[in-house]
Amino acid sequence: MSATIGSLGLLDYSMGNLHSVQKSFERLGASCQRLAHGDDLNRWMAEGGQALVLPGVGAFDAAMTQLAERRLVQPVRAWVEAGRPLLGICLGLQLLFDRSEEGQLPGLGLVPGTVQALQPQPGYPVPHMGWAPLIEAGASPLFPANTSTGRWVYFVHSYAAVPRDPSMIAARVTYARDAITAVIQHGAVVATQFHPEKSGPCGQRMLAHWLQQLAA
Repeated sequence: MSATIGSLGLLDYSMGNLHSVQKSFERLGASCQRLAHGDDLNRWMAEGGQALVLPGVGAFDAAMTQLAERRLVQPVRAWVEAGRPLLGICLGLQLLFDRSEEGQLPGLGLVPGTVQALQPQPGYPVPHMGWAPLIEAGASPLFPANTSTGRWVYFVHSYAAVPRDPSMIAARVTYARDAITAVIQHGAVVATQFHPEKSGPCGQRMLAHWLQQLAA
């Protein structure tokens, strides 16, 4: 399966599972360019870049520090505020929010809300790690029509996003008695708490559908 789109920009700030993410998109026929500095991002935008990907693994404050030191914060905000598409993955979802209980620094502030710590419960340790089925709550460019059953995806996280507006939640996942945010949709921003690049054929189908929506 392939998608005919322009350049896909992968934000490289030394805290993302970038190799796996890039390989997943390249298998789908996408052209990827790593962007490690604000100058790279501005140049890529001027050359007609079409969509950004913000992956992430690690701690919130360390990630925001890296983004700031590489002068990526303002160009990313400008991109999203202009209504351009962005896909956030795992920590990349959390960074989009106003703040996180994990750290002291403000987030990107592109999605109203906060990121809160998961509370361990009997039989449900933290981090929440492993495969789980999505509970869809709304439309998303990740979800092909008529294939809503059997979407098992891979999670590794200790914090979960709480959007100010619950209608932004496109899918949830059950953790003990709680249903926590798994996918958000806010304008042209879509983001996943799980790792689609580690979620086998199901994750690949989601990435492929997102690319197809960009090309439409």
